[in-house]
Amino acid sequence: MRMPTPDPLALGQYRQLIEGLRAIVPGEGVIVDERELAAYESDGLTAYRQLPMVVVLPETTEQVAAILRLCRDLSVKVVPRGGGTSLSGGALPVADGIVLGMSRFNQVLEVDYLNRTARVQPGVTNLGITRAVEAHGFYYAPDPSSQIACTIGGNVAENSGGVHCLKYGMTTNNVLGVVLVTIDGDVVHLGGSALDSPGYDLVGLVVGSEGLLGVVTEVTVRILPKPETARAVLVGFPTNAAAADAVAAIIGSGIIPAGMEMMDRPAIHAAEDFIGAGYPRDAEALLIIELDGPEVEVNHLIERVVAVVEQRQAGSIKVSTSEEQRLAFWAGRKAAFPAVGRISPDYYCMDGTIPRARLPEVLDGIAAFSRKYDLKVANVFHAGDGNLHPLILYDANQPGQLEAAEAFGADILRMCVKVGGVLTGEHGVGVEKRDLMNDQFDEVDLDQQRRVKDAFDPSGLFNPGKMFPLLSACAEQGRMHVSGGATRFPNIPRF
Repeated sequence: MRMPTPDPLALGQYRQLIEGLRAIVPGEGVIVDERELAAYESDGLTAYRQLPMVVVLPETTEQVAAILRLCRDLSVKVVPRGGGTSLSGGALPVADGIVLGMSRFNQVLEVDYLNRTARVQPGVTNLGITRAVEAHGFYYAPDPSSQIACTIGGNVAENSGGVHCLKYGMTTNNVLGVVLVTIDGDVVHLGGSALDSPGYDLVGLVVGSEGLLGVVTEVTVRILPKPETARAVLVGFPTNAAAADAVAAIIGSGIIPAGMEMMDRPAIHAAEDFIGAGYPRDAEALLIIELDGPEVEVNHLIERVVAVVEQRQAGSIKVSTSEEQRLAFWAGRKAAFPAVGRISPDYYCMDGTIPRARLPEVLDGIAAFSRKYDLKVANVFHAGDGNLHPLILYDANQPGQLEAAEAFGADILRMCVKVGGVLTGEHGVGVEKRDLMNDQFDEVDLDQQRRVKDAFDPSGLFNPGKMFPLLSACAEQGRMHVSGGATRFPNIPRF
């Protein structure tokens, strides 16, 4: 089919943009071929795709600054992208903007073992930080399930967590400083290697800002000594309610495990079929409870945890007796998402957070929604801090199932807010939850958040169409997923 001739002004701007980008990033750092752009058309939320206008892959902070100045001058939108593992559409491109890929920022710049910090570039993977320091007995605590692929820059953008965030905190609790490049190309150093810094907590503002405020080109993180001992308890329960009650009882007794994860029967069977971790197939719910620290303390806490779960209908209890067995317990949980992918053509991974005491009620609600929409669901979540990850199973090839999965997910998130929780725990808002923000915040709250963005990005060029609801754009209310941004450069040929 013949392509319409683009508007001459638009084409002129496009050529100016490409020439400018190629002058800043020579060689193969500018991608315009449509086939190559397809690799960037979505992130981990693969149900929604949009080809970007161009992808640029800088290697230095100076190049990032020059690119942003060029985009500011041409009023071109910028979508930062790390490993592309976001599950909320946080790195979904816009048709009239560039994708700023940070994959070439992949170096560990400095490790200070005395002060227990590491200075790294944003393209370093989460697990890569631990790999860089483990020979000296250290590690980086936040550990998302995608840690082998997700980058620290993306973790900063979404404030990622992981199975050990209960005791060691989210990304925001483990980042001490960042280097941020603004839309004007200014390079700003926020925080540093000290435990605290004077002035406003701008590092705390940047962590979790979802790429709406600037581009991070360097991150200083805490590293921790590896615990002397770590042991895990694998507990099967006859009901979800019994498992949820055990979670509350363990925390209520004053025990803070390193991690405490819960899985329901569909997730247990999927993970066991995939990994063979030794999970009890007759259980309706499973808890993995890890204790770490000095050996004497861990052994004492293990005894207390076992006593608590025995009083709450535990059907099976296994305590790891070796590091291999502990890792096997976690292997099933870490592989739960791909395991569920083996039993369904598609699945929709949700992310909401609730008060721990409301777990039984919310799980019953999810089961009711499953019947309402006639879609199966597997529940995997960070039980210790109430961060839910329901996996809604559907088939995108069946008419109406994607829309049903969306509506199912929206109902879950509204329920999370209703019981006193929040829309997200670690995946961020992105486009996924954008049009549900009104369920959690009133217009005064949202307006204040917009003012913060305007202070950093007055032209709204960073990651447009994310986080803030677009309900004024007619009939979008009630939908979670809407691709933001009109095509400013329609049908421009790639060259």
